[in-house]
Amino acid sequence: MKRITIFSGHYGSGKTNVAINYAVDLGKEGRKVSIADLDIVNPYFRTKDSEEMFEKNGIELISLPFANTSVDLPSMPSAAYGLFSRRDRNVIIDLGGDDRGAFALGRFRPMLLEENDYEMVFTVNFYRPLTTTVDEAIEVFNEIEYASKLKFTKIVNNSNLGRETKAEDVARTVALAKELAEKTNTEFWFTSVDESVYDELSGLLPEESLFKLKLQKKIF
Repeated sequence: MKRITIFSGHYGSGKTNVAINYAVDLGKEGRKVSIADLDIVNPYFRTKDSEEMFEKNGIELISLPFANTSVDLPSMPSAAYGLFSRRDRNVIIDLGGDDRGAFALGRFRPMLLEENDYEMVFTVNFYRPLTTTVDEAIEVFNEIEYASKLKFTKIVNNSNLGRETKAEDVARTVALAKELAEKTNTEFWFTSVDESVYDELSGLLPEESLFKLKLQKKIF
């Protein structure tokens, strides 16, 4: 396991929900965990919505100073810089969607490369516009790499239809995710799936390739 895990992907891919669940799982293992919300693109659905859950699991949240307010300024929290010096913690970074959001990572790139203990995860949902095919997903993949000036190291299949998702909806996208991994020369990591269909899906796919999710509740 790398110390730092960065979740990125197309807008609406569900990367925030995957990042939240991954951070909580690490916290339940007894690890010291910090999750940093560096999403300067979408101020409406973010890690801060799960602040109470983080507190219960002893997870430190670092979010933009104006998250969940009517103010949306692309500023970085000063505490985010400390994540690279406090190396006793596992760090999860929720990066903004698409290439615009990836630019936010640029200022941390020298520190990431110096430590060289990170995973850069491309989160894909093949049911979202502009990533419905492998070729479309590759285009977004390349745009984010170019903007962040970092290479993706893993791919997570987070294909779903929200609350309407059925096990077969997820199962039929696994081959697409693995094709994406092959064509980009990137490791396929896992398929994330909502807990409501996890048991059914585990009968269709190897259980070790699945990651159970609890959907984040959006705060309005």
